[in-house]
Amino acid sequence: MVPRAEFESYYGRPIIKAPSWGARDIAGYFFLGGLAGAGSVLAAGAQLTGRGRTATAMKVSSLAAVSLSAAALVHDLGVPRRFPNMLRVLKPTSPMSVGSWLLAGYGPAAAAAAFTAVTGRLPRAGAAATATAALLGPAIASYTAVLAADTAVPAWHGAHRELPYLFAASATAAAAGMALVLGPAGESAPARCAATLAAAADVAATGAAEKRLGMVGETYRQGRAGTLLRAARLLTVAGAASGLLLGRRSRPAAVVGGLALLAGSACTRFGVFAAGVASAEDPKYTVLPQRAGAPPTNTED
Repeated sequence: MVPRAEFESYYGRPIIKAPSWGARDIAGYFFLGGLAGAGSVLAAGAQLTGRGRTATAMKVSSLAAVSLSAAALVHDLGVPRRFPNMLRVLKPTSPMSVGSWLLAGYGPAAAAAAFTAVTGRLPRAGAAATATAALLGPAIASYTAVLAADTAVPAWHGAHRELPYLFAASATAAAAGMALVLGPAGESAPARCAATLAAAADVAATGAAEKRLGMVGETYRQGRAGTLLRAARLLTVAGAASGLLLGRRSRPAAVVGGLALLAGSACTRFGVFAAGVASAEDPKYTVLPQRAGAPPTNTED
């Protein structure tokens, strides 16, 4: 019998530097950015199909979400002027640089779309702003996955192929949930369909990520991350089922389902963040990834 291998590092210290990002700020930034980006896509679809009340509600919620997302990012940066400083250059190979420019372009478009929808003024400008926000929305919803996967954190880098799909699915679930909460029941059919597809994609992407990660996938099933991700799956599936089966007939059921979807999406982002921190702090999750050719041992962009 061979004893189970124990992975150690010098003086018991982590092999790589754990992310210095604040969980509340950055995981919240991931969640709110996804909600905003996917919400703009749903808003454009609602406007094209004549669902005016839902379109207006989603435009306003996307503006609120991206504003809070930017505030969380600036708060984590510590010095507000660091954000505009990131716009001095555009570095296509840097997810942080590209993401900063995406936010700088998406924010004004989302604001213009919400303003024109609420006031009824400048409909042509509003339509252009809505289209611009919808085009940038998918990138806003998923680029944070690329940002996380571009580090040496094993639980993030090892899932670099699945993480963008997981974040996109989670963002779609959140936006569909917001549409169920804010929009009238008669206009909820697209949101209910989107929630069902997003729930299925969320579960599939999470399972694929855990399978690819191998031993590192334990961080997605254990501790705080495991608790959050199990809650995320339960809330997302329950919210999608409630919206699909009862949302059209019952306004309270639609609201409850929408809130469950929003909570599930938030749990997904916070769970993935917690898994990354756990994998960076435990040497056994960093020894094998480093031998397999992970990027240099740092978490800086």
